Amino acid sequence: MALIPLQLPPGVHRNGTDFESSNRWRDASLVRWHDGSMRPVGGWTSRKTSAFAAPPRAMISWLDNSSDSYLAGGSYNKLIYINPSHTLYDITPAALTSGALNGALNTGYGGGFFGRTNYGAPPTSSGVYSEATTWSLDTWGEYLLACSSTDGKIHEWQLNTGAVAAVVANAPTGNNAMVVTEERFVFALGAGGNPRKVAWCDKEANTVWTPSATNEAGDMELQTTGQIMCGLRMRGRTLILTDNDAHVATYSGAPFVYGFERVGTACGVSSRRGAVAIDEGAFWMGRKGFFTFDGSTAKEIPCEVADYVFDDMNPAQQSKVYAIHNSQYGEIWWFYPSEQSIENDRYVSLDYKEGHWSVGVIDRTAGVDQGVFINPIWCDADGDLYNQETGYTHGAVKPFAESGSISLGNGDTIMKVTQLIPDERTQGQVEVSFKTRFHPNDTETTHGVYTLTNPTDVRFQGRQVRIKVQGVSNTNWRSGIMRIEANAGGRR
Repeated sequence: MALIPLQLPPGVHRNGTDFESSNRWRDASLVRWHDGSMRPVGGWTSRKTSAFAAPPRAMISWLDNSSDSYLAGGSYNKLIYINPSHTLYDITPAALTSGALNGALNTGYGGGFFGRTNYGAPPTSSGVYSEATTWSLDTWGEYLLACSSTDGKIHEWQLNTGAVAAVVANAPTGNNAMVVTEERFVFALGAGGNPRKVAWCDKEANTVWTPSATNEAGDMELQTTGQIMCGLRMRGRTLILTDNDAHVATYSGAPFVYGFERVGTACGVSSRRGAVAIDEGAFWMGRKGFFTFDGSTAKEIPCEVADYVFDDMNPAQQSKVYAIHNSQYGEIWWFYPSEQSIENDRYVSLDYKEGHWSVGVIDRTAGVDQGVFINPIWCDADGDLYNQETGYTHGAVKPFAESGSISLGNGDTIMKVTQLIPDERTQGQVEVSFKTRFHPNDTETTHGVYTLTNPTDVRFQGRQVRIKVQGVSNTNWRSGIMRIEANAGGRR
């Protein structure tokens, strides 16, 4: 008999057929691969229940000039500040235009593709989707700037809990988004209702928007076939993403102030909150792929779970996709709605340092990374806030990873398995089950769950074997290279 090491590479591979994921992990939830071993992601604890009456679509944390910490978020109709003692303050701008809680298929005029239906008939399932309302949130010194994608006005909140956010005087209206550049200009994106226009205020003066010989205010209409979706502040430049391409704005000083350059085509972002910028570059989710900008050009990231993610996404709610940096582990997470859900209920994550992917189930609509606060803070669709990456309690679910098919040779030989030799840091913290079949599209037979001993007796056979490793305790367990004792049992 031979001991076969189950030495599977880190990360999930979920493209193509099941058999194409042979000797790889094919499914997972709430696990990560870090420093050579599989482990659970950090758990969460409740921070504040009912912080928002509706799902937040953006959150931001920052410090004021006295180093006091602030946390704010926006839903389709509210802007809320939560102080460190978890007291809520409604700072919603007066006369804010209430937005859309959900995305929807636009069945009105212009909502479908030309020629798809008879004249005057509403679009069917193929058409243009209207967006759920999102927010652009940024800081102007210690003050908060906020712009709702539906309301279109840029508002400023000056930290006074007795006052609401107020419209920035003279700023363009009808904007799609907003970002503050490294040089301290405010960019109004989609300014004045023009989806391709970028307008900016004078340097250090967010109420001066009319260009003159004595200031640096200005505007530029991008040469793009798309509409501007969002802006990201990066080192020495500002990245502007449309739903079709990517542009970089570089400060050059008077008289031109900013120069614009297209750095990528066919790389549009899927949602206004679907991108993040970090030291290593910018990362975003597109309509059918993932992209990065490293300071030179925008390019697609090879993704081993793209089929799984984009084949199981609700296109009507794609505007809710939310990207967040998990800096402690070098990961970018995207929360997204699965095909049968109207709210974000799944995630896909990229370990950009080690270059592998993971997927899973989680209910989160917005969040902020650690930094201002000790732990990341994420929020669910009920408006409840959680301290993430704290402890290893994951609600009612258990972290797991399940492999693709494991075969002997080229897969035509029956494998008879009699024992499992576990490899875990503390025995008893994970459990294992197996699934067998004789052909790629056969019905699978499940064996176990097995509580692990050293060794663990098992009895099953098949041409293809899959292993599932699942945590059984709320601890920081580790799973390494397990081995099965197996021998060839013929070809039928």
